[in-house]
Amino acid sequence: MLKLYGGARSRASIVQWYLEEIAIPYEFVILDLQAGEHLQPEFLEINPIGKVPAIVDGDFKLWESGAILLYLAQKYGKMPDTLEQQAQIVQWVIFANATLGPGIFVDEATREREIPRLLKPLNDIFEKQPFLMGDEFGVADAAVGSILTYIPMTLKLDLSPYPAVLDYMKRISERPAFKSAIGGS
Repeated sequence: MLKLYGGARSRASIVQWYLEEIAIPYEFVILDLQAGEHLQPEFLEINPIGKVPAIVDGDFKLWESGAILLYLAQKYGKMPDTLEQQAQIVQWVIFANATLGPGIFVDEATREREIPRLLKPLNDIFEKQPFLMGDEFGVADAAVGSILTYIPMTLKLDLSPYPAVLDYMKRISERPAFKSAIGGS
């Protein structure tokens, strides 16, 4: 059985959410990050960087939430057939981790500059379609949606200029798998 390694309030919840969405059985191994369990030799064999999340699937070990999400989508047949659509999904997963998260969860001056540049285009997309890739929830939504839903959990920002983004955040946060993995209810 696939093992997901994470800690309380860690990015492992993103992977857990996606595993719940695609109904793949897994064991969630919770590491005590405060006690440094992620820095012990046993875990460093899985991820030499000593960060969570990480997975072990048989003999295969993988870390970095975006890489894990893409691996799971590919392994369990949740990627589209065309190379172009697959590349768009990879684009969104990388955007979430390399652009969206770093543009929001930074100093206030940078955040004020970046939020309109990041959320206005997303708002335009969600005015036209319910999810990033169209009418169905997918791995791109787990990546981008998790970053967006972390905003009200950690920052007090006025997102009212982006009503379609707010609707998207509400829609995904009402999903049972989201509630189980991230929402806590």
